[in-house]
Amino acid sequence: MDEKMPAKTLKVEVLTREAFEPFGDVLETRDTPVVINQGRCHKYSDLTSVTTDDQGHTTMHIYKTAPINHSYQLDLLERHPLGSQTFMPLAGQRFLVVVASGASDSTTPDLASIRCFLSNGKQGITYHPGVWHHPLLSVDDGEEYLVIDRKGPGNNCDEVPMPAAQRYKVEVPR
Repeated sequence: MDEKMPAKTLKVEVLTREAFEPFGDVLETRDTPVVINQGRCHKYSDLTSVTTDDQGHTTMHIYKTAPINHSYQLDLLERHPLGSQTFMPLAGQRFLVVVASGASDSTTPDLASIRCFLSNGKQGITYHPGVWHHPLLSVDDGEEYLVIDRKGPGNNCDEVPMPAAQRYKVEVPR
C-alpha cells in the first residue's frame, strides 16, 4: 500500500446537531432568539458549554491556518482529556471536522469509528473533553477561527499517529 495516499476514502458528511452529538455540540443559530438591546440584537442562547477540570481555566485564542488541497491524507488524531475545545470560523469559511470514538480510559482512538463532517461556514463546533479529532482542516480561504479551550497544569493534549495501513484520505468538497 502506498503510504502517501491510502486506498480508503473517508465519506464527508453534512454537519448536523444530531449526527455530531456523540462528539460534541454544533454552534449555529437555531430556535427562536431573544431580542435584546432595544430590538437591535437577536441572542441565540446556550449553544454549547465550555468545560474544564478543576485545575484549569477557560481561555480564548485566534488560530490562523492555511486551507488544505483537493485530497488530504489524515495521519494524526488528538484529544484534550481535561477540557472541551471550541472552533468558530470568523470569516464564514467551511472546514472539515474529523472525529473518532474511543473509550475514556483508552489511550488510542477507534479508527473503525472515524467520521468526517463539513461545516457550512456558519457553524462552529465544540468537542467534548476526550473526543479524538484531527487538527483543524480549513477548506476555504478566510482561515481565522476563534478557539476556546482549557489552559492550566497537566497534559491536555494526547496525540496518536495513525498507522499507515489505517490512514484515510478525504476529498475536499468544492
